[in-house]
Amino acid sequence: MFLWLSTLAFAAVAQTRADSLSKRAPSGSFAPPIKEKRYHPDSTHRPHTAVMRSLFLPGLGQLYNHRWWKLPIIYSGLGFLGAATISNQKQYNKYSALAILQRDGDPSSPKSRNYALYQKHKTDYKYFKDVPRDQINGQANYFQRFRDLSILGVLACWTINTLDAYIDAKFINSFSVDNNLSINPVSDAGGKPVYAANSMNIFNPGLKITFVIR
Repeated sequence: MFLWLSTLAFAAVAQTRADSLSKRAPSGSFAPPIKEKRYHPDSTHRPHTAVMRSLFLPGLGQLYNHRWWKLPIIYSGLGFLGAATISNQKQYNKYSALAILQRDGDPSSPKSRNYALYQKHKTDYKYFKDVPRDQINGQANYFQRFRDLSILGVLACWTINTLDAYIDAKFINSFSVDNNLSINPVSDAGGKPVYAANSMNIFNPGLKITFVIR
């Protein structure tokens, strides 16, 4: 009898405490409420316009998409590659001229056909006068190759800028974005038999994560 009365008393106290906690607990989930969508599709926003503007001038498409913060990234890349192109071109011109001056003999005479070129590169010619012509040609080829790579880099950066403008404009035109994203991690383990001398099964643990966008 005493044990039965003690059980009833403990159940009554637990129920009272649960009721008090339920009154103090806020209703609903502790997770932050899902806000409204960041933006809705805009059928008047044209991806073609963004592409054409970025093709005409890098960054114009990003301004059209209201992504002004991407302009420093675009022009930093283009500025670096453009400066590399100019620098390599200057070095290529210098070593090409030195190779020509060494090939055609002494250009210091006013009657020489390369006299004007000699006057332009007189200091460099005197400095590299005793350097073998093969090394001069090798340096010219070196800077020519990196000049070409820098030009390709500028074109690649321009193309990426155009693709970025198109993708942003496509999302604005066709898709809405919100924060209703759920993640569902599921553990997984699979056994794969290994046909060896001991014939043991080796189990490989794994983790699968599913992202669901509603």
